[in-house]
Amino acid sequence: MRILLAEDEVSIAKALKVLLEKNKYSVDVVHDGEAAYDYIRAGGYDLLVLDIMMPRMDGLEVLKRVRALGVTTPALFLTAKSEVEDKVAGLDAGADDYLAKPFASSEFLARVRALSRRSGVYAPKVLQFAGLSLDCNKYQLSFGEQSVRLNNKEFQLLELFMRNPRHVFSTEHLMERVWGLDAEAEIDVVWTYIGFLRKKLKQVNATAELRTIRGAGYTLEALENAPC
Repeated sequence: MRILLAEDEVSIAKALKVLLEKNKYSVDVVHDGEAAYDYIRAGGYDLLVLDIMMPRMDGLEVLKRVRALGVTTPALFLTAKSEVEDKVAGLDAGADDYLAKPFASSEFLARVRALSRRSGVYAPKVLQFAGLSLDCNKYQLSFGEQSVRLNNKEFQLLELFMRNPRHVFSTEHLMERVWGLDAEAEIDVVWTYIGFLRKKLKQVNATAELRTIRGAGYTLEALENAPC
């Protein structure tokens, strides 16, 4: 399950990202409304967790705009505002649930699970490219009869590539999408994990590879004569 978390308080965003990933969710984090809007338009999310008070565009406006585009992804608002009229405004903007700060982590996870059940995102979801299959519920990469389990970061990287095959991603973009803008990890962690994924692609004898585009980044492409 893939979640977009839009929260301008960096410490809260980091804590929620860790909590969600420990519970086997794939999480992208942004800290302002314009970035949230851009990420949502790019698609591929099963749940939106939006703070209301954010710079550049507030959460209410973000959700109104994406709902107007026809995006029906379940949305949970997180906010310090807990008055009835604030909750009504959030729900009227298109939110499915509303959680006032401060909140217990157990309640937050329960709300996430409830929205997941409501939207049916626990149904098997498998991405495919060039004969490869990536099970987004099991973090399992398969090709033919062979399969291998991916760890969380490996899964997040390969999911991004398989949702956007043949697209070239810069090292900086991969760092931002998988480790976050405020990650303490060094940029060479991306090279390390690209290496891990290449080994696992070879392990299943995949007919696709992660290619290095000199001066630009990495892309997932099919080998010659591979199925599309």
